[in-house]
Amino acid sequence: MIELQQVSIGFDTPDGRRRPVLENVSLHIERGELVYLVGPTGSGKSSLLRLLYMENRPDHGVVQVADMRSDTIKPSEIPYLRRSLGVVFQDFQLLPDRSVFDNVAFAQYVTGHNGKAVKSKVLHVLSRVGLSHKRRQYPHQLSGGEQQRVVIARAIVNDPWIILADEPTGNLDPTVADEIQRLLVGLHRSGMTVVMATHDYRLVRNFPSRTLAVMNRQIVEVDPRSLKS
Repeated sequence: MIELQQVSIGFDTPDGRRRPVLENVSLHIERGELVYLVGPTGSGKSSLLRLLYMENRPDHGVVQVADMRSDTIKPSEIPYLRRSLGVVFQDFQLLPDRSVFDNVAFAQYVTGHNGKAVKSKVLHVLSRVGLSHKRRQYPHQLSGGEQQRVVIARAIVNDPWIILADEPTGNLDPTVADEIQRLLVGLHRSGMTVVMATHDYRLVRNFPSRTLAVMNRQIVEVDPRSLKS
C-alpha cells in the first residue's frame, strides 16, 4: 500500500525562491496494482517517485509506503524501506567494470547475502528476464534493451513488493520498449506493485492500466485510451 496525504513538495531556484512541483496531493495505490504516471517533462513524475523511496521528503503532508511514514521514519530505517523496493532507471546505472552476473549479484551482497544462495538467486532472475546466456558479458557488450533487462533483474533479485520505474523505455526503440513493458507487466501479474513514470503514451495505450496524469502540480486519474502522442 502506498499513500500520499496532502503532500506538497518543491525545489529551490537559483534566485532563492521555492518552486512548487506538487501541491496538496493525495493518492492511494493498492498492493499489486500497475500504475502509470504520465505528464510532460518537468511535471513532477520523477519527484513523486523520489518521494516513494524517500530520497526526498515532502515540504508538507505525509508519504506512507507499507508501514513506513515520511514524518516518522528514521534515517537508519530508510535502507530497510529500500530493500522492499526495486528501482529501474532510464539511464541503467550499471557498473561498467562488472559482468551481468556481478551487476545483479551486487544487489544481493549489499543486503548481506553471500555464497551459493547468491549464485542460485542471480541465475534465477537472469533466467526470468531472458539473460542467462549473457551472464558473463559486460554492459558495453549489450544492447540497450539487454542492459535494461539487467537493471530489472537487479531490481527484483531481493524480492521487492514494489517496482518503481522512471522512464524505463525512454532510450529504447518501440519494439524493444514493448519487450521491456511485457516484462514489467509480467512482474505485475506475478504480484508485484509497479509504478511507472513514462512519457510514452503509445506504450500506455497498448498495455493499459490505471493511469495518473501529473499536471499543474496535481494528480488526476485519466483514461489511458484517451492519451494522444
